[in-house]
Amino acid sequence: MADNSLFGAPLIRGFAQLGYVQGHNVVLERRAAEGHIDRLPRQVDELVASKVDVIVAFGYHAALAAKQQMTVPVVVVNTGDPVSAGLVESLARPGGNLTGLSDVAAELTPKRMEFLKEMAPGLRRVAVLWNASDVGMTLRYRASETGAKAMGISVQAVGLRKLDDFEEAFKAMDREQPNAILVVADPLTSSNRKKVFEYTAAHRLPAIYELDFLVRDGGLMSYGPDPEESLGRVASLVDRILRGAKPADLPVEQPTRFRLAINLKAAKALGLAVPPTLLQRADEVIE
Repeated sequence: MADNSLFGAPLIRGFAQLGYVQGHNVVLERRAAEGHIDRLPRQVDELVASKVDVIVAFGYHAALAAKQQMTVPVVVVNTGDPVSAGLVESLARPGGNLTGLSDVAAELTPKRMEFLKEMAPGLRRVAVLWNASDVGMTLRYRASETGAKAMGISVQAVGLRKLDDFEEAFKAMDREQPNAILVVADPLTSSNRKKVFEYTAAHRLPAIYELDFLVRDGGLMSYGPDPEESLGRVASLVDRILRGAKPADLPVEQPTRFRLAINLKAAKALGLAVPPTLLQRADEVIE
């Protein structure tokens, strides 16, 4: 997690707002599995051996590995629903050595479907692209599926487990082409975003993403938690633990600030006219 990365930069800014300055009164030990989840237990052991005071874990697999060491407090983010994933006992009373931020996919799905419908009024069928090998992302997919179906939108499940699965996923969508795509963000889907951009462009399919950096990089639109607020709250939880609070007594928090981003260049390439009402609601518009 580099200082200028998608999650690193807002986390460091969150620490700075609380008075923590790298190299002065806080030291950040970084580890990255780079998609190799088998490396995580060893990396957690290294952090424990180096006597860190708190571990911040991004994603379900990292959170699970950190939780299992049982000695160092853990603050998690981007894990899906931590209760359903078995990471905490409840949001109000997490128990154990772990707290953090919960996903709110169930609440966000109606808004994402609403934005897709505004962009594609004939929306009846949406393909959901997600990493099926990640428990947290599977939980997020299920929440999205339930929400879409409740709105009368049928869902085409397009689960991925590895890079080679993208070709089969696209073939499945060719056979039963959806009206739009929802992409659940994790390292597998995000690092292969160009493949998705190219497929949506070739088929003129609107797609909505969960993270705004994907829109700045060429995606059509995104709606999801504001990284500045989310990572600022992670920093605040770390601060409370450093001041003596126990993770078991710190309720798991939920994001409260969300951002809609729209890429007009991508819309033009897809042959889509962005409704003025949608543009007015956007927090960021990429020309």
